[in-house]
Amino acid sequence: MRLYKVKLLILIFIGVSFLGCNFEDETKIIRLGHGLDTSHSVHKAMVFMSERLEEKSNGTITISIYPNQQLGSERECVELLQIGSLGMTKVSAATMENFAKEFRVLNLPYLFRDSEHRFKVLEGEIGQDLLKSSSDKNLIGLTFYDSGTRNFYADKPIESPADLKGLKLRVMPSNTAINTVKNLGGSPTPISWGELYTALQQGIVDGAENNLPSYYLNNHFEVCPYYSMDEHTAIPDELLISTIIWDKLTVQQQKWLKEAAEESSAYQKKLWQQSEQEALDGMKEAGVTIIDPDKSKFRELVEPIYEEFEKDPEMKKIIEKIQALR
Repeated sequence: MRLYKVKLLILIFIGVSFLGCNFEDETKIIRLGHGLDTSHSVHKAMVFMSERLEEKSNGTITISIYPNQQLGSERECVELLQIGSLGMTKVSAATMENFAKEFRVLNLPYLFRDSEHRFKVLEGEIGQDLLKSSSDKNLIGLTFYDSGTRNFYADKPIESPADLKGLKLRVMPSNTAINTVKNLGGSPTPISWGELYTALQQGIVDGAENNLPSYYLNNHFEVCPYYSMDEHTAIPDELLISTIIWDKLTVQQQKWLKEAAEESSAYQKKLWQQSEQEALDGMKEAGVTIIDPDKSKFRELVEPIYEEFEKDPEMKKIIEKIQALR
């Protein structure tokens, strides 16, 4: 059985090893794999990026997109980028903290004052530095995509941190996310996103935390009809390219790709706002109880996380730069 699995992995590797890009033909094709559904705003933005890149390059370079985990999970796609077997992918900043420690900062609870502050950080010098921070891991960020704010939801109301006590809550595979839930009194339980609905249905976890569209579009309201707008984190998505593929592009091609990526980010931001409103409307129609708790009670309990981060001079410097930005 073990030999069979090894052979299967070898075959998969051989199969995808040709997927990073195709530079043999006149048209250069970069393969992009991700785990989102085609209805998601980020996927639509990627399609927009591919179209803009074709226009800019006069059809000489394009992007072929593989959604719905066709080429693997989020982490698997990142690992394929590192060996050049895949060209591009979308990854959450929460997952990226496992590849570049600077991304841990973006996972801090209540880091941003509001959405305007968040966009100034991500679209400015600080954001550009973060995009480059994983280059030593064969990964370069091209842009950030908006993923809104993350909120708790469960099969019971969450009106204050006290209501989280004893609750098993699904979190992403991020130490910062795990520590945030622990500090707020919950019991963090990392579970694959694709397995979450069943885990909620079977009572393996009592709730989770995510943005409005993810909660609504994945029908989690059917098993967790209480959604608390505590807005504890605002973790963006990042568009990544393998440095192995990036280095094969000319300077002009890199410029076209970077421009197309940034234009897709602006496009996605508008789509995201629409999807949030659609999710809110759908939740109300489905009878979801939407709670607006006192956020100050949540903020107080996560302050020790900042104290721990600030013991690292590099982390402290990034946090101070973010907080000082006006």
